[in-house]
Amino acid sequence: MSPLGWVVVAGVLASAAAGLLWARRRLLLVSVVGRSMEPTLRAGDRVLARRVPLARVRPGDVVVVAAPAAMTAGRPTRPGDTGPGLLIKRAYAVPGEPVPVDRVPLLRQRPERLVPPGQLVVLGDNPSFSYDSRECGYIPESDVLGVLVRPRPRTD
Repeated sequence: MSPLGWVVVAGVLASAAAGLLWARRRLLLVSVVGRSMEPTLRAGDRVLARRVPLARVRPGDVVVVAAPAAMTAGRPTRPGDTGPGLLIKRAYAVPGEPVPVDRVPLLRQRPERLVPPGQLVVLGDNPSFSYDSRECGYIPESDVLGVLVRPRPRTD
């Protein structure tokens, strides 16, 4: 191969590596475990989430969050860690919105009337099978990992 050919190959490989790095920093691929988001999502579905700050989350968005420490025996996990640790839920109330005490009685104990800055209220679509803000309260901004872009087709 000529020197120009090697330069082209090196350029293509560098571009591919840069593209993969960009995608890894901005996207998250998560497999659904459990029934908490049925009928929207089923166990085994894979979803693609875009990493966004809490300020870009809107009520009704399906979000990926790190599981609260109470759920993971004090060891919350992050992408790349082994074992459970991520939850897929629907954003119900974002900072500045009224605290939904009718849907999340646990928050009645809190003094604020509006969801505080840096906090999120999440609920599963299937309440009977969902561990969400009804059990753990607010999800802190640091645990918000992304917003669902779209489910990936099942490969049964």
